[in-house]
Amino acid sequence: MIKRLQLQSTLTFSYGHANTWILKYSTCSPSINLKVSSLCKQKLFRDALRVFDDLEENADCPLDSSTYVHLLPACSSLRSVNYGRRIHMHILKSGLIPNMVLENHVVNMYGKCGSIDDAKKVFDSMGEKNVVSWTSLCAGYGQNGMCVEAINCYMKMLQSNVLPNQFTLLHVIKACSGLDEAVLGKQLHAQVIKSEFGSQLIVENALISMYISYRQISEASKVFCHIKSKDLISWSSMIAAFSKLDAWFGIYRPNEFIFGSLFSACATVGQPEFGRQIHGMSIKYGLKGNAFAGCSLANMYAKCGLLYSVKEVFNQIEDTDLVAWNALIAGFSYGGNANEALLIFSQMTLLCVAPDNITMLSLLRGVTLSQGEQLHSYAVKTGLDFDLPVCNALLTMYANCSVHMNAYRIFEEIESNTNIVSWNAIITMLLKDNQASEVLALFKKLLISRLRPDQITLWVIAYSFVKKLGFEYDILVMNGLIDMYVKCGCLEGAKKLFDSAQFLDVASWSTMILGYSQFGFGKETLSFFTRMKNQGIKPNHATLVAVLNVLFNSMEQDYDITPTREHCSCIIDLLSRAGRIHDAKVFINKMNLEPDIKILQIDHSNFTAHVLLCSLYASSGGWKDVARIRNLMREKGARKVPGQSWIQIKDGIHVFSIEDGLHSERNTIFSLLEQLSLQILDVDVNIDALLHSY
Repeated sequence: MIKRLQLQSTLTFSYGHANTWILKYSTCSPSINLKVSSLCKQKLFRDALRVFDDLEENADCPLDSSTYVHLLPACSSLRSVNYGRRIHMHILKSGLIPNMVLENHVVNMYGKCGSIDDAKKVFDSMGEKNVVSWTSLCAGYGQNGMCVEAINCYMKMLQSNVLPNQFTLLHVIKACSGLDEAVLGKQLHAQVIKSEFGSQLIVENALISMYISYRQISEASKVFCHIKSKDLISWSSMIAAFSKLDAWFGIYRPNEFIFGSLFSACATVGQPEFGRQIHGMSIKYGLKGNAFAGCSLANMYAKCGLLYSVKEVFNQIEDTDLVAWNALIAGFSYGGNANEALLIFSQMTLLCVAPDNITMLSLLRGVTLSQGEQLHSYAVKTGLDFDLPVCNALLTMYANCSVHMNAYRIFEEIESNTNIVSWNAIITMLLKDNQASEVLALFKKLLISRLRPDQITLWVIAYSFVKKLGFEYDILVMNGLIDMYVKCGCLEGAKKLFDSAQFLDVASWSTMILGYSQFGFGKETLSFFTRMKNQGIKPNHATLVAVLNVLFNSMEQDYDITPTREHCSCIIDLLSRAGRIHDAKVFINKMNLEPDIKILQIDHSNFTAHVLLCSLYASSGGWKDVARIRNLMREKGARKVPGQSWIQIKDGIHVFSIEDGLHSERNTIFSLLEQLSLQILDVDVNIDALLHSY
């Protein structure tokens, strides 16, 4: 609890414990702190440390606390314990201690630089420690191969009544992986499950790696199967484990569940070649006719478009159950072969295998009206028409076949139990039938129901308003709609609007080309550009930027050409001329090359362009040029329109601007902000986020 806040030439923070923090204002020039911080943010660590060299001899010129927080990770990145010790000494002379945040950074720096003894000395000297402090020391032990010490450090932390976070567990699990102690690993796993961090992806991935290091792939597979949202590390860890099975033969024999996970991985990444190799391995381990492995394998071949292989795998399954039949039907249905799917369904029913809702959902995809009506009758006879997803699929089928009466009838029957999918299906059907007024009327009805519209609903409603008002032939409105669909990531909807537009101009084409480019569809981008040229539409700057961006990204991937400074300058110049200043800045920050400074012709009233130029000069250490540009901005009157934000509290709306001192409750707001700023120092957060957020 904060008892006293005194603002003087120094800031004194008094807490309810013995330690008192004395944070002196920096006597260094603000530009020095800004320069060092900017260089660190640009990852120009060596340049930042050169600036520190010039300051080191001046003990009367301490840096800001936030500047030290940038310099210490710079030492960690360069693994320079020499610079780390010098910066640590500078901190000690500056009067900024004891400071738990800075000391945590110092412990972390020494650990990453391999000087674990120094890390331990700083840790032991700390008057107050939090979970970040303990995690930094545990991580240091683990990173230096001292796994036993890392485990002991973790145990001492628990004895000190400090609870771990997901990052503590991550480093302890990694340390446990370095020991041949499977029992200890399982105990740690049990503790993870009991904690609130058992479902954190980084912890689950670490557990997978730990069990793989113990050659307990069945346990790794169990953890893998429980992960809700697997990432590349999850899949890669399991694939790497399976690649070692032959070397471990005799020690471990994989089962159908492990192969099932691996087949799912191949389907996810779209690699049928790997799948075929693993298929052969599964046969080698005697799983040729296993139902579980066979269903996963069939699903993989189906997703990769190898329908012949799907049927071949199905015929090899010894005991075909409903799951196996559903996998086969889904494979052909989603592969675009509805007739073959229906034929398989007939064979299934002849063998007295009763379908479920999954079967019906697969069959109703892509069928004709006659086939759909037969499936509807079958659903009524078997009671599957009471299942909401099946009803939605039937509704969509009738809507796609333009049998609106049947679609309406189904919607009315399930109206009391509908979900947003049902509403979207019927609303989309009305829109396709050019019934904009009915769409809006149904939307009003949706708004007063218990359901909330989703993104798809709002896309349809926006287009319905345009049609109702008669603006579907207005090229500006259509371009705006296409742009909206693109920015929402719905490229399919944007293309439908594009194809239905009566008139197209360069903005229409450029929007589509930019959309495909931004979402990584290189082939579609170039295809649209070719169509645009063939129709005699002259491209503008924005069009060429999108095309060149695709070509630029393909330089290394397709042609093994490393982009040079000239290539990068070309892209930056085009982005700037097209008015995409923010994109130019993002591109500069992502360049592998250090940007150089060239003379830019910019509009004197364009604030954004001036800011970009200042950032370029700052990133390369041209601080005199930064001052010159800022003076030029003041002289020419180039200034930014102040940003605003607002919040609604009950019936009142409160508007805030940058440097706003006019709000009626400003004193209360500023006082609360000061208190929050102090309390932030005691919050337990992600160690890496903490150590890099200042």
